[in-house]
Amino acid sequence: MKRTTTMLLPLFAACLVRMASAAALPTEITVQLIMTHDVYVEGERIRAVVDVANASADVVDCRKPGASDRLFVELFRAHDKHRYDRITDKPFVAPFALLSGEGQKLETFLANHFRFDENTRYLARAVLVHGGMRFESSLKSFDVVPGLHCANALQMFSNREGLRRNFELVHWGRDQVEHLFMKARDEGISTRRWRTTDLGPVIRVKPPVISVMPTGEVVVLHLATQGKFLYSTFWSLPDILEYRGREMMSDPDVAGSERVKEFYKDTGGVEPVKKAWWKFW
Repeated sequence: MKRTTTMLLPLFAACLVRMASAAALPTEITVQLIMTHDVYVEGERIRAVVDVANASADVVDCRKPGASDRLFVELFRAHDKHRYDRITDKPFVAPFALLSGEGQKLETFLANHFRFDENTRYLARAVLVHGGMRFESSLKSFDVVPGLHCANALQMFSNREGLRRNFELVHWGRDQVEHLFMKARDEGISTRRWRTTDLGPVIRVKPPVISVMPTGEVVVLHLATQGKFLYSTFWSLPDILEYRGREMMSDPDVAGSERVKEFYKDTGGVEPVKKAWWKFW
């Protein structure tokens, strides 16, 4: 009897070690979801960062499609915990692998994977599946809002009958500063909603303006800081809406004069020399 008991003690101790190891395993791999903002304007890509740290002895490998290791995000409506289905099978983040002791921050855009058709509060969490176990981040909340209307413009297409594109400028607070956003939605034969663009800080002492040119160029001018204007341009065709960039100007009367002369030459508008061009709209 004594010999049997003596033999069982090492086995019992080994089982305790394994149980302790299994109990500690969930803390060895940590996952965090970091939302870039607390509030997004409808149509934005909703950027977030997934922070994964591997303190286990294993290798976490999410590089191959269909691998047992995978990382994804779950999305819920806040008030009733309704879970949303994905609209694509594309990976949430770029392929990655983590050796023991490594960590990585991975960018993701939630609107590429879910439909945000409601202006409401959402909950999201990142999940890493490894070794048949789920490693979850805490739930993060964020809001999707329509924004506050500033101005709008309508684009018609001579080469696509029945298609209209409605541009709307809205403002909303972000990082304790008011920002200007441009939203765009097709009407008529298409109802596509294009990605919303954050045009940067705005001072609403002077109303922002938007103009659609016959060439398909869309121009937005707004006061970004005291005495500084931001001049943003887009290229808008029936199947394309592309952000081309922006430039800062101290005096739009001077900095934009040559460019605006071309615009008014094409459209037959008032000569810019007779009046400050940014006051025409």
